[in-house]
Parts: sequence; structure tokens; C-alpha cells
Amino acid sequence: MTSATISLPITIAPNLYLRQAGIADAPAVFNLINTHRNYLRQWLPFIDQSQSVKDTEHFLRSVTAPGNRSDLVFAILYEEEVVGIIGYKQIDYVNQKLEIGYWLGEPYQGKGIMLRSCAALVRHAFNSMNMNRVQINVGVGNEKSSNIPKKLGFVFEGIERDGELLHGRFHDLENYSLLKREWQAQEG
Repeated sequence: MTSATISLPITIAPNLYLRQAGIADAPAVFNLINTHRNYLRQWLPFIDQSQSVKDTEHFLRSVTAPGNRSDLVFAILYEEEVVGIIGYKQIDYVNQKLEIGYWLGEPYQGKGIMLRSCAALVRHAFNSMNMNRVQINVGVGNEKSSNIPKKLGFVFEGIERDGELLHGRFHDLENYSLLKREWQAQEG
């Protein structure tokens, strides 16, 4: 497979689904960022660069551009409202691996939204994209986020020292991975 083809939307529950993000989502995504800026800023380095709907449009335009083969971004819709973003990053079709990145507005935490969304993308990566490895990187200390790969059976591989520039300071990242054979053993 040379590109990601996904049957959309990805329905997770009657009130929860993923659909490919597009330029039209920019106002809702920016509003979510802007409303929860202080909360999201703790762990997301791009928050300070997201100062207007135009900034969000620029990001969405880049990940939906026809030549983009390394990223695939989804809006998370809960009760028909955009509540976060999840996506595949650094898709490597040759080596059959990718990374999943995600964020969720503060009021939507603790409802299982992100855990179920990640599980759906892991399943799709292994079943439909023929990936062998899925990785998740999490800022050291971000327990809510690190609980997701742990609950999904990912293996902690170690710490990527100074792995991310977060508001002018380098921050370490926890690295988790799941291999297709490990996932198949869990599933079956």
C-alpha cells in the first residue's frame, strides 16, 4: 500500500467518530485550542503558534495537500462537536511504521474518547494499512497521555532525551511502541 485509504467516518460509538480533518474544520479546531489554550499549552509545542484561524487553516492545508503522504489527520467528533485531533504522523510505507499523535480539549478528558480513538487508529493501521509498528511519544510527566499506550498494550521503549522543544526548553519524551504480532496476540 502506498497511501492511506480510509473508509470514513470511522465510527467508534453512536456519539463518537473520526473523520478526516479539512480546511472547513479550522474555525472549530482553532476555537477549541483558543478556549483551552492554557491547558493544552502544558504539553503541546504548537499552541503558541496557533494564534488565529488562519494559523489553523495553514496547518490543515499542509496535512491535506495532495502531495502529503506522511501525515493523516482526523477530527474527533463527540456528540457532533469537534473535541480534539488525532492522526498518523511520519507514515513510512517502506518500513511499515507510523506514529500516532493526539490532543483533546480539557472538558472531554476522562470519558474514554482518546483511548477509543487511538484503539480505532491502531486497528486500522494494522488491518488496513499493513503497518508492522505503531509508535506513540508522550512528554515525560504527562500521565493522562501516557496512560493511553499503556492501556492499549504498548511497550515502553525508553526516554528520548530532549525529544521536543516545548516553549523554549527541551523536554524528554517517553517512547511506546506496539508491533503487529503483539497486537494480534492481544486481539485474539
